[in-house]
Amino acid sequence: MLCRFECNVADFMNALDSTSTRPYLIRALYDWCTDNGLTPYVAVAVDETVQVPREYVKNNEIVLNISFDATSSLKLGNDFIEFKARFAGSAREIMVPIGRVIAIYARENGQGMAFPLTDTPSAAPQSPVETEVEPAAPVVEHAPAAEGKIVQLVPANNNSSARDDDPEPPEPPKPQQGKRPSLKRVK
Repeated sequence: MLCRFECNVADFMNALDSTSTRPYLIRALYDWCTDNGLTPYVAVAVDETVQVPREYVKNNEIVLNISFDATSSLKLGNDFIEFKARFAGSAREIMVPIGRVIAIYARENGQGMAFPLTDTPSAAPQSPVETEVEPAAPVVEHAPAAEGKIVQLVPANNNSSARDDDPEPPEPPKPQQGKRPSLKRVK
């Protein structure tokens, strides 16, 4: 008697070769954040393939605000997240390979999703782990996780990897208290 649902080996092999779910989940959580009036942040593991301002990278990671108000020309593609943003008043082009995104979450409540770090963009699809991230921790540390394991994002400890002979990277500029931001029209 034949089983009603036949398992074809070729179909199984095609499923393993399919594209990663990561870019689709990132776009879905970005939409969820914006639909609910929340600010989407992405945590990125920085290496030579990531194009970000290096002066804001700590412990080989950076957290980026990808909200509509903070970016220009945002493209959440299947291979890269690309946009333009201002850092300390200077416009910069940002390009992050999807495989280097380790989390996307809402700044206000920490709800989002963490992903295991992939070495190559063409790696096999990974299972994301839903998690909550502390909203007061804009910089995160990432512990490598095996597939199916829970990934926890924790506040960075500035003294954990600092050596006496390594100068600390400069801190991002802090907004001035009590002073409202203003736009300057340039003609």
